[in-house]
Amino acid sequence: MSDLHLIHGFHAVTSRLRQREDVVKEIYFDSARHDRRGKDLLALAETRGVRVIMVDGKRLDGMTGNQRHQGVAARVEAVKMPTHIDDVLDELTEPPLLLILDGVTDPHNLGACLRVADGMGAHAVIAPKDHAVGLNATVAKVASGAADSVPYIMVTNLARTMRELKERNIWLVGADERAEKDLYGIKLNGPLGWVLGAEGEGMRRLTRETCDELARIPMLGSVESLNVSVSAGICLAEARRQRR
Repeated sequence: MSDLHLIHGFHAVTSRLRQREDVVKEIYFDSARHDRRGKDLLALAETRGVRVIMVDGKRLDGMTGNQRHQGVAARVEAVKMPTHIDDVLDELTEPPLLLILDGVTDPHNLGACLRVADGMGAHAVIAPKDHAVGLNATVAKVASGAADSVPYIMVTNLARTMRELKERNIWLVGADERAEKDLYGIKLNGPLGWVLGAEGEGMRRLTRETCDELARIPMLGSVESLNVSVSAGICLAEARRQRR
């Protein structure tokens, strides 16, 4: 039973039911909820043949560590995903598009990055095992299903992994507000890895030095920086635009 874990929130549970109902073992639902959204989820669980256990809100609070569970949680099996980037790259039939995160420790930011990566068709998200958040229930909730569709690969040595990607002819572009070029003036339509650091601190020195090129997002307003998931969306979207 050690491979079972808890996810919570309507998006996370509904997505898992729709994509992989075979891994959903049971759902815990707040008996006080009688709204349309709740009824739709219960109907979906019934059609998928998944057991629903009605509980009170306090029990859900305890099960989820007082996270914002929205009245629903589910005990699920871990979805088997690639654990090494080579397993992802060897299966591709188009040029790789990767998102490399350095120093993202907030689960909400990671969840949002996974959601953006899924929407923009990134083939994997790579992060170091240290100085990074792992996949947990909060990440899954924010990712709204993307944690099951985009491989999240944690590596022991990020700079070494980046050098290995370069050996496979993947061009690594670091998002850096101090860069001379902006992302709209560089070529992004080949095998590509976007490298982003956490908001505020940015990439670590060695990570920045290992990039092939640096580019900035033009900022036209009064704010100086963007959330890492917003930056990731802009960078990945421009790469996809150029591929068209």
